[in-house]
Amino acid sequence: MSDIPFGFGVPPEEPEEGDDGKKPGGSGDSSRGPANPFGFGGANPFGGGPGGDNPFAAMFGSLNPNDLGAAFQQLGQMLSYEGGPVNWEMAKDIARQTVAQGTPEGSKDVSVGPADRAKVQEALRLADLWLDGVTSMPSGAGSAVAWSRAEWVEATLPVWKELVDPVAERVGTAMGDVLPEEMQAMAGPLLGMMRSMGGAMFGTQIGQALGTLAGEVVGSTDIGLPLGPAGKAALLPANVESFGRGLSVPQDEVRLYLALREAAHQRLFAHVPWLRAHLFGAVEGYARGIKVDTAKLEDAVGHIDPSNPEALQDALQQGMFQPEDTPAQKAALARLETALALVEGWVDAVVHAAAAPHLPSAGALRETLRRRRASGGPAEQTFATLIGLELRPRRLRDASRLWASLTDARGVDGRDGLWAHPDMLPTAADLDDPDGFVHHEQLDFSELDKILGEAAGGHVKDVPRDEDGRDGTDEGKGDDEK
Repeated sequence: MSDIPFGFGVPPEEPEEGDDGKKPGGSGDSSRGPANPFGFGGANPFGGGPGGDNPFAAMFGSLNPNDLGAAFQQLGQMLSYEGGPVNWEMAKDIARQTVAQGTPEGSKDVSVGPADRAKVQEALRLADLWLDGVTSMPSGAGSAVAWSRAEWVEATLPVWKELVDPVAERVGTAMGDVLPEEMQAMAGPLLGMMRSMGGAMFGTQIGQALGTLAGEVVGSTDIGLPLGPAGKAALLPANVESFGRGLSVPQDEVRLYLALREAAHQRLFAHVPWLRAHLFGAVEGYARGIKVDTAKLEDAVGHIDPSNPEALQDALQQGMFQPEDTPAQKAALARLETALALVEGWVDAVVHAAAAPHLPSAGALRETLRRRRASGGPAEQTFATLIGLELRPRRLRDASRLWASLTDARGVDGRDGLWAHPDMLPTAADLDDPDGFVHHEQLDFSELDKILGEAAGGHVKDVPRDEDGRDGTDEGKGDDEK
């Protein structure tokens, strides 16, 4: 994944031979041109050096005519954008371009053929059959699909928009706030242009991040959040094959194990109706506490030098997003990490119970997935880049042990029954003492009803009641008593 915020690229090197970047007897090397929509070249358009008398030659001199046209098109798209905080059309275009370039290992995106599609559908069908014996939740997938990387981008973009827009909105506001107060009233057009640029910069960065992520994910639920359409279990055959390469495990086993994880996630999100909103609310709650360092942004914007975009890159990378060090923000982070750990821990425990009797390599695959998730895989890098959030279940192993212990102590129904309400789930403290949670007395639902009733109408408990238990109001009386 690109570590360059907002898509600012590194300028091309000075040509080794000739004044115009062309080697004798050959054409210019267009691959050395900038890979960003701003098209900044290596020369200084403000004077001196090659192209100093022609700003456009300085900025675009290393591009061939086709690249030059594309650069102007992207520049026009950037400046004419009038939508929300992120230019999502640009993000989608750049994500698809990144996918088309292939992974660093040289793996190209290809359309899914009938044979791979059939293998994925069979793996997900068998996975659902095995899961029936280890969880009380029925299948959550109405269909099974095999996606190319480009199809993953298209299918998951609406959810990324929901996750990223709130933070991008604050960055757009911050870009306007860097102007002195007395100038803001007179700078309407300039503010509009800055917001357009902000939307384009976010769109560029998000597009690069998602395009890279599309080369690594194996399904629609890799990061513990439901990124795809509801009820649609998905695997990416090309990435499943890449994941299994070098593991000394048959590809059929790898595919089936990953299908079990995808199908387990689908069951949980389909039959726990509050879970999606709970997780997205935890992400949003954490994001609300992220502040933009406006002083750093002001300094970066005030020293833009097209001939030296590395300086802007360095400035933007130095902690642009900073979580507030407040009790509320720490609580939001703990809530998010616990929720992610509980989801991933349940999936880990259920999948292991389903896979162990059938797949000889179940243990090895389980450990590989655990390390991939806990050490910070592509999801962590993407969120850290986009919104300053490391999205990983740090307590995955603790949560998995707790769910396994609950299965032993209360059975499958007792374990899965805890998903009936968020207040019934284990807390971060329970992950510290799983045995205490597993063996403590089960929740008294009458007490829970009382708590919920008081929360819905807190004044009720303060109203005096008569000896029949009535509160002295007309509510609850018959017509002859009113």
